[in-house]
Amino acid sequence: MATDLKEIRELAKRFRPDEIEGCLTQQLETGANICLRDASSEKVINELAKAVFIRNLMDQGVSLPDALRELARRMRSIQMGSEKRE
Repeated sequence: MATDLKEIRELAKRFRPDEIEGCLTQQLETGANICLRDASSEKVINELAKAVFIRNLMDQGVSLPDALRELARRMRSIQMGSEKRE
C-alpha cells in the first residue's frame, strides 16, 4: 500500500491530533469519518495514523519536513526489522 504524503501532510495541517484520533475511532466503529473519505478502511486508518503521528511531532515544535522524515525513518526501521525476522 503506497503512502500518499500529500494527503498525510494536508491532514496533519488541517486537524489537531485529537480530531484525527476521533476520525480513527469513527472509522473503526462505523467505517466512515469526517477527516478522510473516498478510500478503503485500511487506507483511511493507515493515512490517519501517520497524520496523527506527524501532527503530534509538529505540536512539539518539529517542522513538517522533519516530521515527515522522522515518519519515513521509523517506517524503514520497522520494515527492516520485519525483513530480518523472515
